[in-house]
Amino acid sequence: MTGAGGTTAVRLIRAGEEIPVDTARVPAREAAQDELSDPMYHEHDPNLLERGLDRFWDWIGDLFAGAADAAPGGPLGLVVLALAVVGLGAALWWRLGTPRRAPHSPETLFDSTTRSADDHRTAAAAHAEARRWTAAVQERMRALVRSLEDRAVLDPRPGRTADEAAAEAGRLMPSHSDRLRAAARIFDEVTYGGRSADEAAYLTLRTLDLELEAAKPLLTTATPRGDAG
Repeated sequence: MTGAGGTTAVRLIRAGEEIPVDTARVPAREAAQDELSDPMYHEHDPNLLERGLDRFWDWIGDLFAGAADAAPGGPLGLVVLALAVVGLGAALWWRLGTPRRAPHSPETLFDSTTRSADDHRTAAAAHAEARRWTAAVQERMRALVRSLEDRAVLDPRPGRTADEAAAEAGRLMPSHSDRLRAAARIFDEVTYGGRSADEAAYLTLRTLDLELEAAKPLLTTATPRGDAG
């Protein structure tokens, strides 16, 4: 009897152990959320900025990973392409100069001060001696145009630009037209384009100025001397 009762009790205890505890899901979830909301669990969590930076760098990493997969040669090919783009940008910056914030329309070649060709040549030589090549180029171009005006190759005209002077002089001196346009372009680039001149640019304009001094323009209209009177 005692043995049977003991066996029955053991069975009841084991059955009780296997009975699941029925706890409502919603209250349990709320209790867990309340527990996890304790600040002690979030002391070392990243802040909003850190989470944003983490997402940004993850996006950058995914972007480069995708580019590396698509680029020929994998990651090494991507590095080569990046270096090529940087080199191209550097070459364009060197060739075109620093971009100006706003487009600059061509301005007049001369300021309000009237100086002779020799005055401009003297100023150009002084700038060149001090290795101020930009100012030397500007003064030599002004000397060149003023000399053409003094020789009546060009009519003195206020407000003339370097391009206009080169075009007008080129029609009367066609053998020098290309070099005149090139000289005007150099003047515009260093004066309005933000580029810095160098010694080679100055020597180019000085040589052209000296050659034009000895050149004879084409005569558009000629009146025979014997017809006078």
